[in-house]
Parts: sequence; C-alpha cells; structure tokens
Amino acid sequence: MKTLPAITDRPVRLGILISGGGRTMLNLAELIQAGSLHAEIPLVLASQAECTGIGRAQSAGLNCEPLIRRDFDSLAAFSNTIFSRMRELQVDLVVMAGYLCLVQIPQDFEHRVLNIHPSLIPAFCGRGYHGSRVHKAAIERGVRISGCTVHFADNEYDHGPVIVQRSVTIPDGTTPDELASLVFEQEQIAYPEAIEKVVSGRLQIDGQRTVMLPE
Repeated sequence: MKTLPAITDRPVRLGILISGGGRTMLNLAELIQAGSLHAEIPLVLASQAECTGIGRAQSAGLNCEPLIRRDFDSLAAFSNTIFSRMRELQVDLVVMAGYLCLVQIPQDFEHRVLNIHPSLIPAFCGRGYHGSRVHKAAIERGVRISGCTVHFADNEYDHGPVIVQRSVTIPDGTTPDELASLVFEQEQIAYPEAIEKVVSGRLQIDGQRTVMLPE
C-alpha cells in the first residue's frame, strides 16, 4: 500500500500533454484562472506540430512546445525528452489531455502521470480506442451507460489504477458526437477532482485500487 505525498502548501505544477484541440487543457487553465483549482501550468507539450491545441495554449498564455514522436529514433528517446523537460520545470504531475502517444514512464514519475479516457474502463479501452471510436463502439454495443475514467498512466494503454469515474446515461438515438459531448461535460469535472485527490495526501494505491483516507 502506497500513500501519495501531499502538495497542499503551494500550487501543484502540471505538465500537460496534448495531441489535438486542447479542450481539456483549456478547461484546467480556466479553472486555475478562476481560483477553483490550486495549480499552475509551466509546460504544455504537443505531439503534433499542427494541432489546434498549440494555438489555443499560446492564446491562453501557456508555454507550449511541439515534441513529435517521428523526430525520435526510439520510444525511449522520445519519452526521455518528455520527462527531462518535466524535470527541468519541476513538474509535479504530468496530465495527459487527449494525448495519443504511448510513452515510457520512468520510475521517478510512477503515479505522477494521469490520463483521462472517454469510457468507463475497462469497457472500450486499450490500443485503438480513442476519441469518436470509443463512443461509436459504445453505441453499437448497445450499452445504456458510459462515462469517463481518470487513471494513473503506466506503460500500457488505459491500464493504471483508477482515480475517478463519472457516468452518463445514453438516451435512445444518441449519436457518437452527442455522446462525446455528454461525456466531455463529465470529463471537465472528473479531471480536476482527480488532481485534487492525488495531491491531497489522502490517496492510497493498493495494487490496481485507489482508496481515499478520511480527513
């Protein structure tokens, strides 16, 4: 059993990884600006040079840099560069925000990398399940409830211990785009909640389970 250390005497420093539009990044930045999330964002890394999220990050006053997987000879070199930048800027937590690249997480960042997935893990998750593919699969399977999951990332897709899950009901006739909107509403709540749990000093990890200790 492992209890994660508290970060309550200062803003938690978030390093954010994006691959697309950066909506999750902007949600966190807006919560910080509003005083609802005690955090700061010293670095955003984008996996695609042309992704919309870069411009959105810059417009929000965030330091955003492209870091492209194909520019590196190996996954190890790519991952080492990501986490070297995080160390340089003394990042506490790495937040995957619609990030589509697998990374190798070094030992000093174990249980310090968070990911959000647009389903209730273990349903509709793993390699190849991302974005609209997840929602299309859920609707085709005929499930009545979907949602989102914030979990600790490890070196497998959508695999680490779950921190927060939030659910939505799927009405008859819902399209994948409509389900995506419903789920994203819950993602906006789930991610800051998960960050606050991780830095509270009360979160314990027991294998694949997380437990919140009483205050």
